[in-house]
Amino acid sequence: MSTLFDLLSGTDAHPALVAPGRPTITYGQLRANVLALAAELNRIGLGRNDRIAIAMANGPELITAFFGVAVAATAAPLNPKYKQEELAFYYADTEARALVTMPGAIPAAVAAMLPGMMLLSVRADAAGHIVFDHIAGDVRPARATELAVPDDVAMVLHTSGTTSRPKRVPLRHRNLVASTRNIIKTYELSAADRALCIMPLFHIHGLVGSMMSTLASGGTLICPAGFNAMEFWSLIETFHPTWYSAVPTMHQMLLTRASRHEELLRRQPFRFIRSSSAPLPPVVMERLEQTFGAPVLESYGMTEASHQMASNPLPPHPRKAGSVGVGVGVEVGVMGAAGRLLGREQVGEVVVRGANVVDGYENNPDANTAAFTADGWFRTGDQGILDADGYLSLTGRLKELINRGGEKISPLEIDDVLLRHPAVAEALAFAVPHPMLGEEIHAAVVLRPEVEADEGQLRAHCATLLAEYKIPRRFHVLAEIPRGATGKLQRIAMAKLLNLTGE
Repeated sequence: MSTLFDLLSGTDAHPALVAPGRPTITYGQLRANVLALAAELNRIGLGRNDRIAIAMANGPELITAFFGVAVAATAAPLNPKYKQEELAFYYADTEARALVTMPGAIPAAVAAMLPGMMLLSVRADAAGHIVFDHIAGDVRPARATELAVPDDVAMVLHTSGTTSRPKRVPLRHRNLVASTRNIIKTYELSAADRALCIMPLFHIHGLVGSMMSTLASGGTLICPAGFNAMEFWSLIETFHPTWYSAVPTMHQMLLTRASRHEELLRRQPFRFIRSSSAPLPPVVMERLEQTFGAPVLESYGMTEASHQMASNPLPPHPRKAGSVGVGVGVEVGVMGAAGRLLGREQVGEVVVRGANVVDGYENNPDANTAAFTADGWFRTGDQGILDADGYLSLTGRLKELINRGGEKISPLEIDDVLLRHPAVAEALAFAVPHPMLGEEIHAAVVLRPEVEADEGQLRAHCATLLAEYKIPRRFHVLAEIPRGATGKLQRIAMAKLLNLTGE
């Protein structure tokens, strides 16, 4: 069995990390740097099973620090845009013994530190090596140099639930290695690939779907400071990426500017484009493929499964719009209410099991009883159906399905219909409480620049493609649709955000 350090197996001289205005870091340099950081952690008394929070922007410093922490202790990557109170909660919840950050970059992260935590500031020297520039706090007695083993927790993340306290998800090295290898196999990644990492590296999608899978395949990771829809095109021109992975909202933002860069896309075509972490409306997939001239492969991931659970395959295998594909190295099933697996073409809760799935939530027996079956299946909370070819289609989160007078309606179907209206740039159908029906359907839309559409026109459009009971009762035209920290649309929270819960 392997650990995350074993994944860094690229050829010594091959570029591992590149970034705008920064020196290239080779695999030989990266491995040496990671081991040096791990040894320094041991020297100041931090080691296996110690939780170390990381609050940094994307870039070579974060990636090198992450691996150094993960192979010596346990990494707890946090959103650097969290407020001070949120950071303090996560420090306490993970029992973080130290914080890794960059000098002066995130004042809130330092201000939120709890008594007894150590502050470790990192910087890059002239050659691109990452070093601990400043250590504050009580240095503990040195520990013997000891790297992680496959069963150790490499990192701890939290679920992003909106209705209850986030659950801690301990991801072991063996879970992450399994998921990473599944992704490499799915997309046939190799040292010839160059991945453009635009997902945040505090999120499982960016960490595993972009970073780990690229570095474990011996390829080159292009790591700008974050996602910028205007900078994206110059990154293509400079670094020649062969693929990128993103959430649907990012793809949609890129589509709005892609027509200005048609010649660039012809000169620098992608081998494939990956989408994950939220449903990709089929109409967006169609537009992406037409505009970028590359296959768009929708995948399905969750933190509890170390990210990837299923994906559409590369050509010449079929990719199906509206489907998240097939399991690669993962068993995927659909389970009925009685806890039995259902056959093909039957709707039920999606369940998965495999080496990538975590053993359970941390210190949360009630959640584990609800989410994990005795024979190892993880209940995803998603509703779906397997077709005759074994391709999985999701019909919505069970808690997001709209129950209108007993009719269970998938908001994803309504989203896709609205996005087919020429004036609609973004759409989100959601439930609003109703005294008689239980729930009623509303939809939020963002219109394209300089294009108009009123409620009547949107309703008439929906009426051509949807049954009457699925047509939203009201349409809310917004300048933007609220999103969470990782770009996810806030479907469950929309009624509250728009002050509609009293209707």
